[in-house]
Amino acid sequence: MFAAPYHLRGAKDAHEFGYGRDANPTWSALETALGSLEGGTSLVFASGMAAVAAVLFTVLKPGDKLVAAGDGYPGVRFIATERLAPTGVEVQFVSTNTEEIVAAADGARLVWIETPSNPKLDVCDIAAISAAAHKAGALVAVDNTLATPLGQQPLALGADISMMSGTKTLSGHSDVLVGAVSTRDGELVEALRRWRSQSGSVIGAMEAWLVHRSLATLALRLERSSAGALAVAGALRERGIEVYHPSDHAESAQMHQYGCLVGFVLESEARAQDVLARCELVAEATSFGGVHATAERRERWGTDDVPPGFIRYSAGIEDPEDLVADLLRALS
Repeated sequence: MFAAPYHLRGAKDAHEFGYGRDANPTWSALETALGSLEGGTSLVFASGMAAVAAVLFTVLKPGDKLVAAGDGYPGVRFIATERLAPTGVEVQFVSTNTEEIVAAADGARLVWIETPSNPKLDVCDIAAISAAAHKAGALVAVDNTLATPLGQQPLALGADISMMSGTKTLSGHSDVLVGAVSTRDGELVEALRRWRSQSGSVIGAMEAWLVHRSLATLALRLERSSAGALAVAGALRERGIEVYHPSDHAESAQMHQYGCLVGFVLESEARAQDVLARCELVAEATSFGGVHATAERRERWGTDDVPPGFIRYSAGIEDPEDLVADLLRALS
């Protein structure tokens, strides 16, 4: 619904909708749908970064300890080092490794993990980490952007918070910015809702409608793009190229979908850029999870510990055989 204020007679709580920064019927429809997929209560935000900020600033206060993936989404690291640490939040970065994360959980208020991680696509055991973190008195938040709720269920595996950048596979058409946070903790839901209103990190009605529309094809798109990524990974391995994919890890058995991403390493920056330029089905772009294949030389941003020739490749819904043929042609 395109409205900022709503008809509201009498008391401020006389109707569910009063002002557009606090609630919107189109948000509510999307949140209900996401909540049914996540197994909790979902709130939508203006972007994935807005969702990250909502969790970090709502849960953490000076003196708390944050344990976070050092090899995942750089936006988490930026907030942790530039915003939280100066206020007195202790920050410890760890690799996406179950044992390392469990060992760091003692004394933490929040453990933030991303599995599969981005861009190296490592995985960790959400259930084991959640059990250990809860024993240590910590909450667990999982960035579930790549797998989506159809690939894995963080809340069902014991996590307290599931977060997604819906800009990626969830919406899947590269035409909207959106983030989502889901939890089964009613008090946390209300705290996050207040943060959203106070920070103004709200999604527009049109964007919410676009995401809601896209849920109808999520399962089909995820299945197809996952098949494409797996096919590309296999073809590259056959050529002796170093490949990163969640199927390399035993822990990935907890997911029935691997997601659209595959990483691989070429011998130099120049070689990587040449291959990207030769691909006919792949657009060079920094996001992932869209219906069209995209890729980029990830080291160009300086935010990830990857070689200059590392390419992050996102399979779209193209025929997997076409994607493989296109990439092999570019490599030759």
